[in-house]
Amino acid sequence: MIITQLEKLISWLGHGQKRMWFLAVLLGFVLALGQAPISFPIGVFISVPILGYCAFRVQTWKQAFAIGWWAGFGYFGLSMVWLIEPFMVEPEKFAVLAPFAFFGMSGGLALFWGGAFAISRKFATGLGRYIIGLAVVWTLSEYLRSVLFTGFPWGLPGYTWVKTPIAQWASVVGPFGLTFITIFGGLLLLSFPNRRYMAPVTTVIFFGVLLAGGAWRTPDQDIKQETNLRVRLVQPNAPQHQKWDPEWMGVFFRRALELTSEPAKQPVDLVIWPETSVPFALQDNAGDLEILSDAAGPNAHIIAGIRRFDGNKLYNSLVHLDQKGGLVSVYDKSHLVPFGEYVPFSEYLSGLGLRGMAANLQGFSSGAGPEVITATDLPSYLAMICYEAIFPYFTQTGSNRPEFLLHITNDAWFGDTIGPFQHLAQVQFRAIEQGLPAARAANTGISAVIDPYGRIVSRLKLNAAGSLDADVPVPLAPTLYAQLGDLPFIVMMIFLGLVAKYVTFRSDKPYSG
Repeated sequence: MIITQLEKLISWLGHGQKRMWFLAVLLGFVLALGQAPISFPIGVFISVPILGYCAFRVQTWKQAFAIGWWAGFGYFGLSMVWLIEPFMVEPEKFAVLAPFAFFGMSGGLALFWGGAFAISRKFATGLGRYIIGLAVVWTLSEYLRSVLFTGFPWGLPGYTWVKTPIAQWASVVGPFGLTFITIFGGLLLLSFPNRRYMAPVTTVIFFGVLLAGGAWRTPDQDIKQETNLRVRLVQPNAPQHQKWDPEWMGVFFRRALELTSEPAKQPVDLVIWPETSVPFALQDNAGDLEILSDAAGPNAHIIAGIRRFDGNKLYNSLVHLDQKGGLVSVYDKSHLVPFGEYVPFSEYLSGLGLRGMAANLQGFSSGAGPEVITATDLPSYLAMICYEAIFPYFTQTGSNRPEFLLHITNDAWFGDTIGPFQHLAQVQFRAIEQGLPAARAANTGISAVIDPYGRIVSRLKLNAAGSLDADVPVPLAPTLYAQLGDLPFIVMMIFLGLVAKYVTFRSDKPYSG
């Protein structure tokens, strides 16, 4: 039934490449609707099977590459439209670069999809083997873009399930395994070409099992979860174009201090300020930070984002002060944003005057790596600054497991776009993957406390100044993904790759393009 309709679509497209490319871009747009804040997975059941079958029925692998590339261009172009916003903070300096960055990033990331479609089509023999093969190589292309050239795992197709119980499977197979499940599930609509209703029934059963399993893992949200930590999240709401303006720096700093010192209905254990929320740099000691500790009061620790100099090196750091204002720990951001916080190969490009948008000419230096921080009277936490939260492997701490995730960020760079919502969704997935709650303080939002099932306990709105007091739930037992990481995913890809190469299905429909 579905195959018949797709054959009519192929016939209508004929040999018109432009119509095929336009359709691919449109389907990429539809698939991107699965990303936050819309998070509507309609593209899984429309875009994935149509793109898959169109690439299967074209004449050459080059045509399949074009379908994959245009679909990727549409997907990344829509889901990452926020990329233009950082260049508008200082438009006189950077606006001219915005089109190059936007089209370069969208087109560059689309190469991974184009390669996946080309490989699948080149080795296609039968439809059944092709379905499995495309799901494997498409997923592997997402894995490769997440690790190559420092990696950029933003907007994985698996994130489309963030508002559904299916997201809970990330605790078992991780975000890449969930991406495979998403793609393979969509391609199931192409299966059983000789049986009219078998493909949709199989697809319904497949996702029904996923929904039931996810719902079984997740307790009722009305059940109060245990907690041993109460936090106050401070959101000063400093727009990026004013954040470092001398006339405004003091305004935002005083606002953060006032929000910190507001009376609490219940005692607060920890106050958390966002990334680079302290307008001055950390010196050799924490004496200058006593004003923060005084605002937090005698019973609360305080954590804040600050810049730190060490000789001629500049770091994007997190500082932790105890109840008496003593320095507990300093964490330096280790995974920096290319061209934002540093310029790759800057030693060769310095003569051109290039610099990161969030740093000076020299750029930030990278810290030692992920760090679990322990303080007296507080649960241990894994510190994450901004960009670091988008990397699933960053939270893999082995036996040194924290009790919660702590994320500070400055999403003012995104402006009033979809970017902050997508950034928040990725922190929700880090919580699901590890079975750990998360506390997130964002400069302009979205600040939130997240439970270990990835559900938002409490939040502040985007572009609103305020503070939020909330209990952080206790962690779950280590999930399978926390224990094994991406090993099950890699084993699954190898196994299914062999199936796609060597197993012939009885209901297979041979390629007849």
